[in-house]
Amino acid sequence: MFGAGPGARRPLIRNDSKGLMTEVGFAALAGVSRETIHRFARYLELLRRWQTRINLVSKASLADPWRRHFLDSAQLFPLIAPASARLYDIGSGAGFPGLVLAIMGLRDVHLIEADQRKAEFLREAARITGAHVSIHVVRAEQFSPADGDFVAARGCAVLAELLGLAKPLLKPSGICIFLKGKGVDAELTDARKIWSMKISRLPSKSDPEGTILRLEELRRVGNSSG
Repeated sequence: MFGAGPGARRPLIRNDSKGLMTEVGFAALAGVSRETIHRFARYLELLRRWQTRINLVSKASLADPWRRHFLDSAQLFPLIAPASARLYDIGSGAGFPGLVLAIMGLRDVHLIEADQRKAEFLREAARITGAHVSIHVVRAEQFSPADGDFVAARGCAVLAELLGLAKPLLKPSGICIFLKGKGVDAELTDARKIWSMKISRLPSKSDPEGTILRLEELRRVGNSSG
């Protein structure tokens, strides 16, 4: 169990007859309250409705959204502390992982999304879930506040490119937390040609082929100023 909300359920995985995660199964793993689950349910309803108009997520992933989107994002929550830490989500899209983390309890989440229609979805999703987020409608490479404690991202770029986008967002002590798939080893090999970093790897709780990368002490190779 990696949440800590009141009324949290026991950490038992519960799937339906097709092996798809239910909201009860998600609640058990995430350790969130009934109220928080209701907020996620409203989020999912809105996502399904908007998906008919714009491409927010893959159609196949909506068959198992509690695992593919909510659990996938929520598993980052215990890796980010304190709850007041500033987090930037690069290429937030439909809000994964940033909006999920805000619903879970992070209080200073910034969603970076250049697409105006997706940004409008994020505004509406934040409104109906009561999530406190800031939405920046800008390309990540044009945004460099250098005050982030954490940068998160899921599936928006290969690692070497993603690090180039993340570095200008972070404090010198900042940490990257990225959700990566089965190609993570090749991405790390390529990234190490450009970047020096301290690497921690964790298995994904939502995808048997997935990996969570926690990257610290990020420096460009051959550039002592970072």
